[in-house]
Amino acid sequence: MIGARLKQARMLAGMTQQQLADAVKEVGFSITKQAISKYETGKSFPSARFMLLASGVLDVPGSYLFHHPEIEVRWSAFRRQSRFGKTKQESLKAYAADLAELQVELHSLLYPNASAALPEPVPVRRFEEAEERANHLRKAWKVGDRPLDNLVQTAEDKGMIVIGWDDESGEFDGLSGWCGEYPVTVINQNKSTDRIRFTLAHEIGHLVMDTSNAVEDEEKLAHRFAAAFLVPEEHALRELGNNRPELSWRELKTLKRKYGMSMAAWLGRARDLNIINDHTYKNQFIELSKRGWRKDEPGEYLGDEETLLLKQMAHRALAERLIEPDRLAILDLEPVEQLDELMTRGKYPSATELLRMDEAERDKWGAQMFEWAKDVEFNIFEAYGEEEF
Repeated sequence: MIGARLKQARMLAGMTQQQLADAVKEVGFSITKQAISKYETGKSFPSARFMLLASGVLDVPGSYLFHHPEIEVRWSAFRRQSRFGKTKQESLKAYAADLAELQVELHSLLYPNASAALPEPVPVRRFEEAEERANHLRKAWKVGDRPLDNLVQTAEDKGMIVIGWDDESGEFDGLSGWCGEYPVTVINQNKSTDRIRFTLAHEIGHLVMDTSNAVEDEEKLAHRFAAAFLVPEEHALRELGNNRPELSWRELKTLKRKYGMSMAAWLGRARDLNIINDHTYKNQFIELSKRGWRKDEPGEYLGDEETLLLKQMAHRALAERLIEPDRLAILDLEPVEQLDELMTRGKYPSATELLRMDEAERDKWGAQMFEWAKDVEFNIFEAYGEEEF
């Protein structure tokens, strides 16, 4: 398991085995790419010194490399361009798996009786069934038929794990799977808000639809689900009417701001519901492309689609001392400073305060801390000699 964690940390850092070997060599430890490969595959066991130096190079605490994951993530759908290579894919999956497992752990600590409210996947073969599945999820989540103000936080409130990944290349869109009983989605936060919403709805579609025997393409079915989930049929008909010769760009821009769905997706929704015919759709989509709006549409959805639940739970777990700060190292929480703040106002003193005490008082606190720590599990490392540094 240590080898698997080493590989995961290396992937998170975006390093190859050779790059890790070179980086560790620069801090005084000579090792080959082949030796690291053996560590990662479990064919040999790394020394404590190597693990200490590797944790520094990979910018993770030593405890990260010795953590034993309780749950594995089963990935199912991955939307990316072909240029998004294997190394990037592995790095993304490693990052997402770590955050998913951490979020499940925090859920179990803070909400032990809660569970994800995502319906089990059912067979979907045609577009009409994808529409029905979208309507079913709206009813299950009790969101009515209104526009969804914040889809990310709605999904998080229903027990979904939503992870943000910042990919500036534009080559990654979405990833989904399961971490135990919890549904997991990964979205590219370096997109427009309406694109984030559509991607998340698309990935949810993959999780609630079994398209293994589908007549239609599974990606198109997930697109149809996403559009129907964001804009139910009755809303689209009410906003656009039943039969249109064409759609106005200004009305589509306004609807984008109201529903958080792009103008291009609104065109597709109108075509799917026969509000406009295929000829009109093609002509307007060509015009949209000529105007340069496929990548940068006018108008902006003003809602917020930021993932918040994981950090909120982490802050709470730290405040209640339910989790060790090192366990949260993957998050940008500055946990050491937070713990020091808790220590100065909590039940035990900080290191600075201990140094200011006289010896007798410091010994008293030391004995008390050993008593508190008697049931805590610690990682055991081999001793170091001065010659190793």
